[in-house]
Amino acid sequence: MKKKIKVEQLCLGMHIHELCGSWISHPFWRTKFILKDSDDIRRIRESGIEEVWIDSAKGLDVDEGESCEQVTATVERVLIQATDRTELPKQVMLSEEVQRAARICAKATEAVQSMFQELRMGKAVSFNSANAFVDEISSSMHRNPRALISLARLKTLDNYTYMHSVAVCGLMMGLARQMSFKEDDVREAGLAGLFHDIGKAKLPMKVLNKPGKLTDEEFIIVKAHSTEGHKILEEGKDINETLLNVCLHHHEKADGSGYPHRQKGEEISLLAKMCAVCDVYDAITSNRPYKLGWDPSESIRKMAEWSNGHFDKEIFQAFVKCIGIYPTGSLIRLTSGRLAAVLDQSEKSLLTPQVKAFYSTRSRTYIKPEIVDLSRHGILEKIVGVEDAAKWGIKNIHDYWAQPA
Repeated sequence: MKKKIKVEQLCLGMHIHELCGSWISHPFWRTKFILKDSDDIRRIRESGIEEVWIDSAKGLDVDEGESCEQVTATVERVLIQATDRTELPKQVMLSEEVQRAARICAKATEAVQSMFQELRMGKAVSFNSANAFVDEISSSMHRNPRALISLARLKTLDNYTYMHSVAVCGLMMGLARQMSFKEDDVREAGLAGLFHDIGKAKLPMKVLNKPGKLTDEEFIIVKAHSTEGHKILEEGKDINETLLNVCLHHHEKADGSGYPHRQKGEEISLLAKMCAVCDVYDAITSNRPYKLGWDPSESIRKMAEWSNGHFDKEIFQAFVKCIGIYPTGSLIRLTSGRLAAVLDQSEKSLLTPQVKAFYSTRSRTYIKPEIVDLSRHGILEKIVGVEDAAKWGIKNIHDYWAQPA
């Protein structure tokens, strides 16, 4: 039986099924293992992780804890609350924006890479140099916010850090508009997202791109990127207090278990709370050297599970309204038994996106792709669950949503 428990309840002999928190926030590259070393328990507790899933069928049990059913009910409650008042502004179809967004994403990623290279050579950061491509990202997000942020998940080992900055920039703008920010403040939120990881320019490349488990020492080095980034921005021209704050505090958590200052609740600024959500979402949905990214919809559900202590609840709900319960690129199963890639959100409900069906689970074969708008009157198909592409041997799901036309 799978059960969620506090890290204080861990003991040797337990089978760890999953660490409850972003897998980028701890030094473990695997999550399923039996605890045989007390040093592993110490590292889990020191990593900031508050809870873990154990499997009592494969290891020792403990009396207290939340069952899988209880956790699932909590997640469903959080997501259902986010479906209220989901009116979306009129936007172009994803198929109209995706190619433009791809060009903007590539151009912006090159610009961020150049910025990082200049910092490594000792040059000061220039905010003005970012203005042009931030404006282009903003325009794309206006036309259809899901095109750019979905494409930005498709990273490689070489461009991960740079494209991550572009993705968080876009996500911050989308979230800010969802929260009814004024346009000048939306732009500032985008700049904060763009520069939130600037401190990684000072990290050793062998640590930043290490294709495996980090040592405790390497994990400490990576965590220093927030303070290093703060120093970089302080030395730049036209210093911006908002950007300084977000860069330093985007890894703080609502329950005070984050870093570098263990701020909690209202001690954390609004934009830093927003960046915490955007940063984690893009990180866990993107492929890394040591782990494949999670499905976008599965990631939203995991974040809902963590939202109690990790994120501000109202900000997380606004984020779900922005990108959907089934974000673009999610692999879902329909009542007909077909698998489909989510293309775009509907104006009516987060529960009825536009999808492209392309695989039959009954015959286990690819079928002629069909676009289905689940929000249309008379459509009987419904989403019955989220699927794992690897389970069905599907390796090209991005081809189905990135080129929907």
